[in-house]
Amino acid sequence: MSKSSVRHKKEAPSTLRFAVVTISTSKYQQRKTGKNVEDESGKLIVDLLQQAGHRVVFRELIPDSLRKIRNILRRALRRQDVDAVVTTGGTGVTPKDVTIEAVKGLLEKELPGFGELLRKISYEKIGSAALMTRAVAGVSGGKAVFCLPGSPHAVEVGVKHLIIPEAPHVVKHAKE
Repeated sequence: MSKSSVRHKKEAPSTLRFAVVTISTSKYQQRKTGKNVEDESGKLIVDLLQQAGHRVVFRELIPDSLRKIRNILRRALRRQDVDAVVTTGGTGVTPKDVTIEAVKGLLEKELPGFGELLRKISYEKIGSAALMTRAVAGVSGGKAVFCLPGSPHAVEVGVKHLIIPEAPHVVKHAKE
């Protein structure tokens, strides 16, 4: 790691406040009908972030909807108690998967290395299926935004290997 990266990471906040959003029409519909919904990927994000010493101050489950994704992201980004947002789900290649398209339009700066590294790490673990991994990260309004696929495997890889080590660094620069 370069000397400047080491210095920047030392200057970054050690604890961040996260918003976590799960995007899944099927889970959303189940919850609307009163059924108990298991959000394995959302729970995994929360657990991993908390184990790393961060706080989750906002958590939501929404359907795959361009409008609803943009609205919830705007709401999270306006909150004074949120430093970073992590979404899971809605990143596939079906017509209903619109998370990437919804979020990209709200980013001031994109971090293409996030998706590239997530696919590289995933490829090493699951092989060529990593080709279908769509992910995006960037900054908006002085806050970091990370969009992960809905699979627990992708969530674990993204949160453990990329978000936890780099989110404080990203937030430090986003707030400058």
